[in-house]
Amino acid sequence: MADERRAERDWRGQVPRTFATLLWVIAVVCALAALSSVVRTDIQPVRTAIDALLLPAPANLAYAVFIGTLASAVLRRKRLAYRVLVGYFSLTLAVGVLAGVLLLVVGANDLTDDAGRRLFDSLETVGVWVGIAFTAAALGLLLAARREFYARVRSGSTWRALAVFLGLAAVSVGVGYLLLTAVPGSLHTWSDRLVYAVEKVFGGAITLDLTRRGQAPGWVNLLLGAFGATAFVAGLFTLVRSQRAAAVLHPDEEERIRALLARHGGRDSLGYFATRRDKAAVFSASGKAAVTYRVVNGVCLASGDPVGDPEAWGPAIEAWLGQAREYAWTPAVMGASEAGARAYHRHGLKVLHLGDEAILLTREFDLNGPDMRPVRQAVHRVERAGYTARVRRHAEIPPEELAELARLATTWRDTEHERGFSMALGRLGDPADGDCVLVDARDGAGRVRAILSLSPWGADGLSLDLMRRDRTADNGVMEFMVAALLGAAPRHGVERVSLNFAVFRSVFEQGARIGAGPIIRLWRHALLFFSRWWQLESLYLSNAKYQPHWTPRYLCFAERRELARVGLAAAVAEGFLALPGGRPTPLQGCRRAAGRSVSCRRPPRRSGRCRPSRPRCSGRNRSGYARRSWTGCAPRASTRTRWAFRAR
Repeated sequence: MADERRAERDWRGQVPRTFATLLWVIAVVCALAALSSVVRTDIQPVRTAIDALLLPAPANLAYAVFIGTLASAVLRRKRLAYRVLVGYFSLTLAVGVLAGVLLLVVGANDLTDDAGRRLFDSLETVGVWVGIAFTAAALGLLLAARREFYARVRSGSTWRALAVFLGLAAVSVGVGYLLLTAVPGSLHTWSDRLVYAVEKVFGGAITLDLTRRGQAPGWVNLLLGAFGATAFVAGLFTLVRSQRAAAVLHPDEEERIRALLARHGGRDSLGYFATRRDKAAVFSASGKAAVTYRVVNGVCLASGDPVGDPEAWGPAIEAWLGQAREYAWTPAVMGASEAGARAYHRHGLKVLHLGDEAILLTREFDLNGPDMRPVRQAVHRVERAGYTARVRRHAEIPPEELAELARLATTWRDTEHERGFSMALGRLGDPADGDCVLVDARDGAGRVRAILSLSPWGADGLSLDLMRRDRTADNGVMEFMVAALLGAAPRHGVERVSLNFAVFRSVFEQGARIGAGPIIRLWRHALLFFSRWWQLESLYLSNAKYQPHWTPRYLCFAERRELARVGLAAAVAEGFLALPGGRPTPLQGCRRAAGRSVSCRRPPRRSGRCRPSRPRCSGRNRSGYARRSWTGCAPRASTRTRWAFRAR
């Protein structure tokens, strides 16, 4: 009996994948047919057979995009996709039954248009009955496997997305009608052209006038379908963007995370980055631990270790994985420490060594050491050029100066979009980040030429957040600022500093050794090749010259077959791949009005506008600085991170 139940669950579990594959095949066939119809329309036997015998398969780009999107949602077991799929097959079955009734009552030979031509040829007549059987069987399978479609859909601006789609579709119909007026083909009346435009823009799966035999040229059909596809994609993008905007860290969640960091923030150098406001958070039932994440392309991407008490990591991870299952997201973790990776592994995730984090201990850092000659030479060269450096907490810097430094950091950015997710804070100058440390280097004329910003790492550590320099600054200015930071560290109670993260550091190190095996050498050469576009080797070399302690960081994921998808989501989150519609955002925190502070607490949920409020001081932190419960507003873009730091 148990084996029978297991087998029953097994075949039902394959239903979503089976339907998704079928829909993808139809989408590809329709898209190819739409493109080929520009040349000829009478050489589409596969599409014609599918359309006549199984399901509607018009040569239309709008229909292809819709079916492809539905296939993706079905594969991810979305309940909404199940409802759409049931409605789709129910409508197809209803149309087929109606056609079958007409064939039985009237007869195929008597169903003709005004010119006396049969509405259903022999293949179409057979296809009606085959289609009825197929759609009835498909509906039966869907109803039997309805529990396999369990995933929810994130809330978003559904009505706004629908309004965008319908508005653009209406415009497309109008433009299509004008196009058909200029190039009517065999469509003779204005009503034929209008109905034809409506049919093609909305996918062409349903013919509103069965007696009409005219049609437009192939390239016009392609354009009408493209108009409809554009309207559908615009509506879908509006929905996804509203879902992304709703999934942010809210003020009460940020306060809870800051409270956890105050007690356990020294465990993970990436812990403070959990306060990024483009992440969401899920807490354990006890509230003693939390996992912060962002959903990118269906991947629920967490970063670093869970925040909070390690004894509560397990329940927090379970809650996070439960939420991922509820929405059919693919869970993954970027940059977990060894302790965090073990915790995620205990809950079923696989672990891959991603790279190493460079950590400097202030008591060991000696600029005069024999292995520090390259750094020492760079520092002395910059000193001779008249540079000076200042090391200050953000709370010590006047707000006007901090705003100017944020502006300079944005100006010095060498990419269109800001980068960073797992190892970047995403803001500079927010009043809530008063314990962050900023290092600025000024030339002999007093102009700021480079800056470092570091986030708190517990009570005695700092973690690199932002590293920017003027392109005309002297070489070695970064080494100069790092040396100044380590020199001033004891005065600020800092005992350890986390620098850049070097991806696949061990490959560069071991592959360069004499006697290295062929596989590791080949892997190293591949990374050197990709270093032409991404700063892989330069990150390793820029860290290694400081003689740091290397701490491994790991990538955690559910299934190996999902690695490519996880890698793509990580590249998007870190800013190496920009999604359409992204806007470059200046790197800045909340502004302060003259003579008073602005906390910029966001209104609940949907609004990102800042509004003034009174700061609430809640004592002092372990570093001696006033700890405020500010909640600042953050820009959408993030700082350029340790993943993409150019040392020179």
